Amino acid sequence: MQEILELQRKIVPELVEVLEKRYNVLRTIYYNQPIGRRMLANELNLGERVVRNEIDLLKSQSLIEINTPGMTVTKDGQKVLDGLKEFIYEIKGLNDIEQCIKSFLGVKDVVIVPGNVDENPETIKELGRAAANYIKNLIKDKDIIAITGGSTIKEVVEAFPKVNNVSDVLVIPARGGMGRKVESQANYLAASLANKLDGTYRLLHIPENVSHKVLEGLLKEKQIKEVIDTIHNADILIYGIGNAIHMAKKRGLSEEYISKLQELGAVGEAFGCYFNKNSEVVSENTPIGININDAKKINTHIAVAAGENKVEAIIAAEMNNSNAVLVTDEAAGRKIAELIKLNK
Repeated sequence: MQEILELQRKIVPELVEVLEKRYNVLRTIYYNQPIGRRMLANELNLGERVVRNEIDLLKSQSLIEINTPGMTVTKDGQKVLDGLKEFIYEIKGLNDIEQCIKSFLGVKDVVIVPGNVDENPETIKELGRAAANYIKNLIKDKDIIAITGGSTIKEVVEAFPKVNNVSDVLVIPARGGMGRKVESQANYLAASLANKLDGTYRLLHIPENVSHKVLEGLLKEKQIKEVIDTIHNADILIYGIGNAIHMAKKRGLSEEYISKLQELGAVGEAFGCYFNKNSEVVSENTPIGININDAKKINTHIAVAAGENKVEAIIAAEMNNSNAVLVTDEAAGRKIAELIKLNK
């Protein structure tokens, strides 16, 4: 298969471009169905004439249907999508990039999703699906799963299928936090994931940023203490990775604290820990929930992050994390691979 793909790249390189374009059109319709032609053109950042031609071809092959509400993908179209995903993966040589990054970072595994989240927002949904499928195959009876909040982790939970082959699974928020968007809070995501696993969940109803004096009082509460003790015994930790300064501002931390992070050279953030370029934890938020020492004791980390702008943060947070599985997009994967070559 690989030899044939190499020949195709050399003899008909335009075939790969056409194939990828049509895959993206079909995938975008699938994730937004029913969708109109103009909205589809906007989503893909393509001219309406180009989109119309692609739509006509997909319709002629019975891969999509066009009705009054908009376009939808047929069952045949879904089969083609599933098949093309593997083919495009091979064409792009993503397996080699995965192995390269896995060796460089020293992580347990790397999963790369074709595409670029910055150029095509639908890639984030593929990222969620890839992470969900990976996690689904890891979960065992009586597992405790700790999960953080965030828009990327929200996509993972939403992509999770209903699982009925495991029992007594407990899902808990990895850290406290009561942000503005309820649907991307750790508490909400823990409850949603537990429902899909037919399991149970516990909640942590406390803000993430509180003073030490308030924290001491909260930690004496029996219900809160029980949840935090359970977090420390988690089997799987699911989290996102962000740019350190961006995440600090998003959390509403003080200008003084943000300036301190900059002085310390913080570039990445994961589960409340701020990492510098040497992958050292230079600061932690008030420890309501999991901290770096607790995280190191958890056997499996599922880190989900994508986009070239997060490459530095990903490397900082995941370097030498032998418990980690990194799920990222092609753009970030290729950028990391480029940096690896430069450092050789």
